[in-house]
Amino acid sequence: MELSLQSSAFVIAVFEFVLLLFSLSVHESAHAWMASRLGDQTARQMGRVSLNPMDHIDPIGTLLFPALIIFGPFIGLSFFSGMLVGWAKPTPVLTRNFRKIVRDDNLTTLAGPASNLLLVLIAFLGLAIVSVAVPNGRLVVQSTFLSLFEGGLVLGVPSGLQAVVLLCSVAILINLSLCFFNLLPIPPLDGSHVVRNMLPYNAVQVYDRIPIWVSYLFMIFVGRWVLMALLDPALTLVYIGLSHI
Repeated sequence: MELSLQSSAFVIAVFEFVLLLFSLSVHESAHAWMASRLGDQTARQMGRVSLNPMDHIDPIGTLLFPALIIFGPFIGLSFFSGMLVGWAKPTPVLTRNFRKIVRDDNLTTLAGPASNLLLVLIAFLGLAIVSVAVPNGRLVVQSTFLSLFEGGLVLGVPSGLQAVVLLCSVAILINLSLCFFNLLPIPPLDGSHVVRNMLPYNAVQVYDRIPIWVSYLFMIFVGRWVLMALLDPALTLVYIGLSHI
């Protein structure tokens, strides 16, 4: 039975929400794992080296905000559409446990975005395998990848194959979004930790006083603009790469 445009868009939305939860869990688990490797066992002892979303959920950043982004358009709330980002509970890190505080703090911080890039690579390899191993695989991958941004599914493609290709395509979109978003130098995002470690003492005092509501406004308005500016060329490069496999 063929899916209507509305039904197929809802299927894609479910894929996005589930993969966002998983990707956020990988992101936070990567922070905890790296901190543990570098000498701080705080997060590991709290069970944060885990891919279980229940260990990382923040009610607003992991559930409410992503739900508004992903499912909002179905009820007429489309302001946040296109961002596909969220956040989890911050991973607890005690930098005094590191041997080289600034270096190890930066490595722990960057482990999160790096894990999202790793998921992008894994998903890309999944699409590459389908392109090579499945008859007309390249056409299926390209058409499904493009249909993701048109809100529909490709007709005539076996459901199992389309699910795999859709899973990998959504994973690329979400994890690129999370990587770019978290590298923004806006407290409390990962990029702000790296910038903070580069600032002189007086500047750090000013940086630390930025009100959280200002950060949220920057994340929503500036973050949305930056994401759109970076995602388009990044996804174009992914599509070009898939076209040349």
